[in-house]
Amino acid sequence: MFHCRSLRLMFIAALILTFSLPAFAGHGHEDAPAKKGILLVAFGTSVPEARVALDNINEEVAKAFPDTEIRWAYSAAMIRNKIKRTENKVIPSPAAALAQMGDDGFTHVAVQSLHTIPGQEFSDIKKTASAFDGIPKSISHISVGTPLLNTPADLAAMAEILPATVPAARKKNEAVIFMGHGTHDPGNIYYPGLATYLQEKDSNIFVGTVEGYPSLDSIIPTLKAKGIKKVWLMPLMSVAGDHARNDMAGSEEDSWKSILTKKGFKVTTVLKGTGEYDAIVAQWVAHLKTAFNALESH
Repeated sequence: MFHCRSLRLMFIAALILTFSLPAFAGHGHEDAPAKKGILLVAFGTSVPEARVALDNINEEVAKAFPDTEIRWAYSAAMIRNKIKRTENKVIPSPAAALAQMGDDGFTHVAVQSLHTIPGQEFSDIKKTASAFDGIPKSISHISVGTPLLNTPADLAAMAEILPATVPAARKKNEAVIFMGHGTHDPGNIYYPGLATYLQEKDSNIFVGTVEGYPSLDSIIPTLKAKGIKKVWLMPLMSVAGDHARNDMAGSEEDSWKSILTKKGFKVTTVLKGTGEYDAIVAQWVAHLKTAFNALESH
Protein backbone atom coordinates (compact mmCIF):
# COMPACT_ATOMS: atom_id res chain seq x y z
CA MET A 1 0.00 0.00 0.00
CA PHE A 2 2.81 2.38 0.98
CA HIS A 3 4.72 1.50 -2.19
CA CYS A 4 1.66 2.27 -4.37
CA ARG A 5 1.10 5.55 -2.60
CA SER A 6 4.73 6.56 -3.15
CA LEU A 7 4.50 5.76 -6.83
CA ARG A 8 1.30 7.78 -7.07
CA LEU A 9 2.95 10.81 -5.41
CA MET A 10 5.99 10.53 -7.68
CA PHE A 11 3.71 10.39 -10.72
CA ILE A 12 1.82 13.52 -9.60
CA ALA A 13 5.10 15.34 -8.95
CA ALA A 14 6.36 14.39 -12.41
CA LEU A 15 3.16 15.72 -13.99
CA ILE A 16 3.46 19.01 -12.12
CA LEU A 17 7.08 19.39 -13.23
CA THR A 18 6.21 18.52 -16.84
CA PHE A 19 3.45 21.12 -17.11
CA SER A 20 5.60 23.73 -15.38
CA LEU A 21 8.47 23.48 -17.87
CA PRO A 22 6.85 25.47 -20.72
CA ALA A 23 6.19 28.34 -18.32
CA PHE A 24 9.83 28.43 -17.27
CA ALA A 25 11.01 28.06 -20.88
CA GLY A 26 8.85 30.95 -21.98
CA HIS A 27 10.48 33.35 -19.59
CA GLY A 28 13.40 35.43 -20.79
CA HIS A 29 13.08 38.96 -22.07
CA GLU A 30 9.50 39.07 -20.80
CA ASP A 31 10.85 39.10 -17.23
CA ALA A 32 13.74 41.44 -17.99
CA PRO A 33 13.44 45.24 -17.90
CA ALA A 34 12.44 46.70 -21.26
CA LYS A 35 15.44 47.58 -23.42
CA LYS A 36 14.47 49.71 -26.40
CA GLY A 37 16.53 50.24 -29.51
CA ILE A 38 16.36 51.77 -32.97
CA LEU A 39 17.40 50.07 -36.21
CA LEU A 40 17.86 52.38 -39.20
CA VAL A 41 17.63 50.57 -42.52
CA ALA A 42 18.97 52.20 -45.68
CA PHE A 43 19.34 50.74 -49.16
CA GLY A 44 23.02 51.47 -48.62
CA THR A 45 25.86 52.93 -50.67
CA SER A 46 29.31 51.74 -51.66
CA VAL A 47 30.44 55.34 -52.26
CA PRO A 48 32.23 56.43 -49.05
CA GLU A 49 31.81 60.17 -49.66
CA ALA A 50 28.06 59.69 -50.12
CA ARG A 51 27.73 58.38 -46.56
CA VAL A 52 27.76 61.93 -45.25
CA ALA A 53 23.98 61.75 -45.75
CA LEU A 54 23.68 58.67 -43.55
CA ASP A 55 25.91 60.31 -40.93
CA ASN A 56 23.58 63.30 -40.90
CA ILE A 57 20.54 61.06 -40.49
CA ASN A 58 22.22 59.28 -37.59
CA GLU A 59 23.01 62.63 -35.97
CA GLU A 60 19.43 63.89 -36.27
CA VAL A 61 17.97 60.63 -34.94
CA ALA A 62 20.41 60.73 -32.01
CA LYS A 63 19.20 64.24 -31.19
CA ALA A 64 15.59 63.05 -31.18
CA PHE A 65 16.36 59.90 -29.16
CA PRO A 66 19.37 60.79 -26.97
CA ASP A 67 18.92 57.87 -24.59
CA THR A 68 18.31 55.14 -27.17
CA GLU A 69 20.96 53.02 -28.90
CA ILE A 70 20.93 53.31 -32.70
CA ARG A 71 22.05 50.55 -35.02
CA TRP A 72 22.22 50.29 -38.81
CA ALA A 73 21.52 47.81 -41.58
CA TYR A 74 21.66 47.92 -45.39
CA SER A 75 18.83 46.25 -47.27
CA ALA A 76 20.81 45.83 -50.53
CA ALA A 77 22.86 42.62 -50.54
CA MET A 78 24.95 43.77 -53.52
CA ILE A 79 26.00 46.89 -51.59
CA ARG A 80 26.85 44.90 -48.45
CA ASN A 81 28.90 42.42 -50.50
CA LYS A 82 30.79 45.17 -52.33
CA ILE A 83 31.67 46.95 -49.09
CA LYS A 84 32.91 43.69 -47.59
CA ARG A 85 35.00 43.03 -50.70
CA THR A 86 36.44 46.52 -51.18
CA GLU A 87 36.57 47.91 -47.63
CA ASN A 88 36.66 44.74 -45.54
CA LYS A 89 33.70 46.04 -43.53
CA VAL A 90 30.66 43.99 -42.59
CA ILE A 91 27.35 45.86 -42.76
CA PRO A 92 24.50 43.67 -41.49
CA SER A 93 21.29 42.91 -43.32
CA PRO A 94 18.06 43.83 -41.51
CA ALA A 95 17.67 40.18 -40.47
CA ALA A 96 21.23 39.91 -39.14
CA ALA A 97 20.90 43.22 -37.29
CA LEU A 98 17.64 42.18 -35.61
CA ALA A 99 19.08 38.79 -34.67
CA GLN A 100 22.06 40.50 -33.03
CA MET A 101 19.83 42.97 -31.21
CA GLY A 102 17.84 40.05 -29.86
CA ASP A 103 21.03 38.38 -28.64
CA ASP A 104 22.10 41.67 -27.05
CA GLY A 105 18.99 41.83 -24.91
CA PHE A 106 16.80 44.33 -26.75
CA THR A 107 13.13 43.73 -25.99
CA HIS A 108 11.56 46.50 -28.07
CA VAL A 109 12.91 47.74 -31.42
CA ALA A 110 11.68 50.47 -33.75
CA VAL A 111 12.86 49.80 -37.30
CA GLN A 112 12.94 52.88 -39.53
CA SER A 113 13.04 52.57 -43.30
CA LEU A 114 15.19 55.23 -44.95
CA HIS A 115 13.80 54.43 -48.37
CA THR A 116 11.89 57.00 -50.42
CA ILE A 117 8.77 55.01 -51.29
CA PRO A 118 7.01 51.88 -49.98
CA GLY A 119 8.39 49.59 -52.68
CA GLN A 120 9.80 46.07 -52.60
CA GLU A 121 12.64 47.00 -50.24
CA PHE A 122 10.17 48.31 -47.66
CA SER A 123 7.92 45.28 -48.12
CA ASP A 124 10.90 43.03 -47.37
CA ILE A 125 11.71 45.03 -44.24
CA LYS A 126 8.17 44.56 -42.93
CA LYS A 127 8.31 40.82 -43.60
CA THR A 128 11.65 40.53 -41.81
CA ALA A 129 10.40 42.52 -38.82
CA SER A 130 7.27 40.39 -38.65
CA ALA A 131 9.36 37.21 -38.64
CA PHE A 132 11.43 38.42 -35.67
CA ASP A 133 8.58 40.00 -33.71
CA GLY A 134 7.83 38.03 -30.55
CA ILE A 135 10.41 35.26 -30.94
CA PRO A 136 10.84 33.60 -27.51
CA LYS A 137 13.86 34.86 -25.56
CA SER A 138 14.47 37.52 -28.20
CA ILE A 139 12.80 40.78 -29.22
CA SER A 140 9.29 40.93 -27.78
CA HIS A 141 7.94 43.74 -29.94
CA ILE A 142 9.02 45.36 -33.22
CA SER A 143 7.40 48.31 -34.97
CA VAL A 144 8.31 49.64 -38.42
CA GLY A 145 8.46 53.30 -39.45
CA THR A 146 7.23 54.15 -42.94
CA PRO A 147 9.40 55.51 -45.80
CA LEU A 148 9.72 59.16 -46.74
CA LEU A 149 6.63 59.06 -48.97
CA ASN A 150 3.80 56.93 -47.64
CA THR A 151 0.68 59.12 -47.38
CA PRO A 152 -0.86 62.15 -49.12
CA ALA A 153 0.34 64.20 -46.14
CA ASP A 154 3.90 63.06 -46.86
CA LEU A 155 3.56 64.16 -50.49
CA ALA A 156 2.23 67.55 -49.45
CA ALA A 157 5.03 68.02 -46.93
CA MET A 158 7.74 67.11 -49.43
CA ALA A 159 6.22 69.43 -52.03
CA GLU A 160 6.90 72.23 -49.56
CA ILE A 161 10.36 71.05 -48.55
CA LEU A 162 11.99 69.99 -51.84
CA PRO A 163 11.80 73.37 -53.64
CA ALA A 164 13.66 74.91 -50.70
CA THR A 165 16.59 72.52 -51.30
CA VAL A 166 17.15 73.83 -54.82
CA PRO A 167 20.22 76.12 -55.00
CA ALA A 168 19.38 79.82 -54.82
CA ALA A 169 21.22 80.38 -58.11
CA ARG A 170 18.45 78.59 -60.00
CA LYS A 171 16.13 80.97 -61.86
CA LYS A 172 12.37 80.52 -62.21
CA ASN A 173 12.59 79.87 -65.95
CA GLU A 174 15.06 77.03 -65.38
CA ALA A 175 13.86 73.47 -64.83
CA VAL A 176 14.66 71.22 -61.90
CA ILE A 177 14.41 67.44 -62.22
CA PHE A 178 14.59 65.32 -59.08
CA MET A 179 15.88 61.85 -59.94
CA GLY A 180 14.30 58.94 -58.06
CA HIS A 181 15.27 55.29 -58.32
CA GLY A 182 11.96 54.00 -59.64
CA THR A 183 10.56 50.50 -59.47
CA HIS A 184 8.07 48.16 -61.10
CA ASP A 185 6.43 47.76 -57.69
CA PRO A 186 3.03 49.49 -57.21
CA GLY A 187 4.80 51.84 -54.79
CA ASN A 188 6.23 53.64 -57.83
CA ILE A 189 2.94 55.60 -57.96
CA TYR A 190 4.38 57.95 -55.31
CA TYR A 191 6.79 59.44 -57.86
CA PRO A 192 4.15 60.80 -60.26
CA GLY A 193 2.09 61.66 -57.18
CA LEU A 194 4.91 63.81 -55.83
CA ALA A 195 5.41 65.34 -59.28
CA THR A 196 1.78 66.48 -59.30
CA TYR A 197 2.12 68.13 -55.89
CA LEU A 198 5.36 69.85 -56.93
CA GLN A 199 3.90 71.12 -60.19
CA GLU A 200 1.25 72.96 -58.20
CA LYS A 201 4.04 74.80 -56.38
CA ASP A 202 6.38 75.35 -59.35
CA SER A 203 5.51 74.22 -62.87
CA ASN A 204 9.20 73.93 -63.78
CA ILE A 205 10.01 71.32 -61.13
CA PHE A 206 9.77 67.70 -62.26
CA VAL A 207 10.28 64.20 -60.87
CA GLY A 208 11.87 61.47 -62.99
CA THR A 209 13.07 57.95 -62.25
CA VAL A 210 15.88 55.69 -63.43
CA GLU A 211 13.84 52.48 -63.55
CA GLY A 212 10.18 53.52 -63.38
CA TYR A 213 7.77 56.27 -64.35
CA PRO A 214 8.08 59.17 -65.02
CA SER A 215 11.15 58.58 -67.17
CA LEU A 216 13.50 61.28 -68.42
CA ASP A 217 12.19 60.65 -71.94
CA SER A 218 8.68 61.53 -70.79
CA ILE A 219 9.87 64.86 -69.38
CA ILE A 220 12.05 66.14 -72.24
CA PRO A 221 9.14 67.00 -74.62
CA THR A 222 7.63 69.22 -71.91
CA LEU A 223 10.96 70.97 -71.39
CA LYS A 224 11.17 71.64 -75.14
CA ALA A 225 7.59 72.89 -75.30
CA LYS A 226 8.19 75.29 -72.40
CA GLY A 227 11.33 76.69 -74.01
CA ILE A 228 13.55 75.63 -71.11
CA LYS A 229 17.24 76.38 -71.68
CA LYS A 230 18.80 75.16 -68.45
CA VAL A 231 18.11 72.12 -66.28
CA TRP A 232 19.16 71.40 -62.71
CA LEU A 233 19.47 67.72 -61.77
CA MET A 234 19.11 66.65 -58.13
CA PRO A 235 18.87 63.20 -56.48
CA LEU A 236 15.61 62.11 -54.87
CA MET A 237 17.49 59.43 -52.94
CA SER A 238 18.79 59.39 -49.38
CA VAL A 239 22.39 59.38 -50.62
CA ALA A 240 24.12 60.77 -53.69
CA GLY A 241 25.63 57.41 -54.50
CA ASP A 242 26.20 55.42 -57.67
CA HIS A 243 22.92 56.38 -59.36
CA ALA A 244 23.45 60.08 -58.71
CA ARG A 245 27.12 60.11 -59.68
CA ASN A 246 26.81 57.90 -62.76
CA ASP A 247 23.21 57.65 -64.03
CA MET A 248 22.48 61.30 -63.27
CA ALA A 249 25.73 63.26 -63.38
CA GLY A 250 28.14 60.87 -65.10
CA SER A 251 30.09 61.49 -68.29
CA GLU A 252 28.75 58.35 -69.99
CA GLU A 253 26.54 58.98 -73.00
CA ASP A 254 23.48 57.45 -71.35
CA SER A 255 23.63 59.59 -68.20
CA TRP A 256 20.85 62.14 -67.73
CA LYS A 257 23.39 64.95 -67.92
CA SER A 258 24.77 63.68 -71.24
CA ILE A 259 21.32 63.05 -72.73
CA LEU A 260 20.06 66.52 -71.82
CA THR A 261 23.27 68.17 -73.01
CA LYS A 262 22.93 66.47 -76.40
CA LYS A 263 19.35 67.75 -76.56
CA GLY A 264 20.68 71.29 -76.29
CA PHE A 265 20.12 72.01 -72.60
CA LYS A 266 22.66 73.52 -70.26
CA VAL A 267 22.88 71.19 -67.27
CA THR A 268 23.95 71.68 -63.66
CA THR A 269 24.05 68.73 -61.26
CA VAL A 270 23.76 68.81 -57.47
CA LEU A 271 25.31 65.82 -55.71
CA LYS A 272 23.52 65.93 -52.37
CA GLY A 273 21.30 63.12 -51.11
CA THR A 274 18.02 63.88 -49.38
CA GLY A 275 19.60 62.67 -46.15
CA GLU A 276 21.82 65.75 -46.17
CA TYR A 277 18.89 68.12 -45.68
CA ASP A 278 17.68 68.40 -42.08
CA ALA A 279 14.15 69.36 -43.14
CA ILE A 280 13.82 66.12 -45.11
CA VAL A 281 15.42 64.02 -42.39
CA ALA A 282 12.84 65.48 -40.00
CA GLN A 283 10.17 63.65 -42.02
CA TRP A 284 11.86 60.30 -41.43
CA VAL A 285 12.34 61.18 -37.77
CA ALA A 286 8.61 61.94 -37.48
CA HIS A 287 7.82 58.50 -38.90
CA LEU A 288 10.31 56.94 -36.49
CA LYS A 289 8.66 58.69 -33.54
CA THR A 290 5.34 57.17 -34.56
CA ALA A 291 6.92 53.72 -34.69
CA PHE A 292 8.77 54.23 -31.41
CA ASN A 293 5.64 55.44 -29.63
CA ALA A 294 3.85 52.31 -30.85
CA LEU A 295 6.24 50.31 -28.68
CA GLU A 296 4.82 52.03 -25.60
CA SER A 297 1.59 50.08 -25.92
CA HIS A 298 3.45 46.79 -25.44
